[in-house]
Amino acid sequence: MFRAKVYVFIYKCCHFIVKSVISEYICRINAVVAIMEQKQKNTAILLMHCPDQPGIIAVITEFINVNGGNIVYLDQYVDRVNGVFYMRVEWELDNFIIPKEKIEEYFKVLYAQRYNLNYTLKFSDKKQRMAIFVSKMSHCLYDILARYISGEWEVDIPVIISNHPDLSVVAKQFDIPFEVIPITKDNKAEMEAKEFEILDSYDVDFIVLARYMQVLSENFINRYPHHIINIHHSFLPAFVGAKPYHAAYDRGVKLIGATSHYVTPDLDAGPIIEQDITRVTHKDTVADLVKKGRDLEKIVLSRAVEKHIQRKILTYNNKTIVFS
Repeated sequence: MFRAKVYVFIYKCCHFIVKSVISEYICRINAVVAIMEQKQKNTAILLMHCPDQPGIIAVITEFINVNGGNIVYLDQYVDRVNGVFYMRVEWELDNFIIPKEKIEEYFKVLYAQRYNLNYTLKFSDKKQRMAIFVSKMSHCLYDILARYISGEWEVDIPVIISNHPDLSVVAKQFDIPFEVIPITKDNKAEMEAKEFEILDSYDVDFIVLARYMQVLSENFINRYPHHIINIHHSFLPAFVGAKPYHAAYDRGVKLIGATSHYVTPDLDAGPIIEQDITRVTHKDTVADLVKKGRDLEKIVLSRAVEKHIQRKILTYNNKTIVFS
């Protein structure tokens, strides 16, 4: 009799747990569906900067409003030292009366020339295509791919390129083509030409260097201005170049950091997108710094990539305006 009561109690507990789990998963599914529905909204995204002047926000928002657009995002910043105005505005196109293919033409003629605007106009229905460059370390790659496969980012990853075959197994796990280009100082021009062919064949929009241990040529960088994102394992501008953890250890620092930036011909000196730090002590060895730093590297790089995917970064004079 006692055993029967125990079985009944266990059954009721299991039944309650299953119902709770199912209920939680239904809530999660509903949340994902809501996010996907929001992502599917067709919007225009305007990133701009110009000399600061009265009424510029009113002018831009009026253009959107009178043509039937519904503004879903607006953020702006004024650099009062240099007198520069920056803005990102996004609006729905469902009822916008200007045809999508004509918006830039209208905006350029009516506003850009008159107010001396520098701008880019993008559309949310154009999913960006991101190539990942790697060498032998996998921590940044795994973090990016986990976010990608979970649907966290609206991006396609058509190819991973490496100068070593080591991480091909990772690409295989995620069913992404993996290309090995054994580049060296001696064959850089030839190998980069092959990389261009691969990138063009996959119609790549931007590149992420996920601990890719090669210095890109100026020719390569100029093909993708402000569209190559790097992670450097120090809090720039400190410890530029190779082995920054060793340099930090030798200097006896109490903080180490990671920096994600756009790549420019000047080594580790491009516009900074994201940074973070963690504390270290005199007890930490170089190996300890490397271990702590890897957690920073993958998080900082993914934050930067996310902002780029969301088209929330504006570059100006080797700096970035990163909108919220």
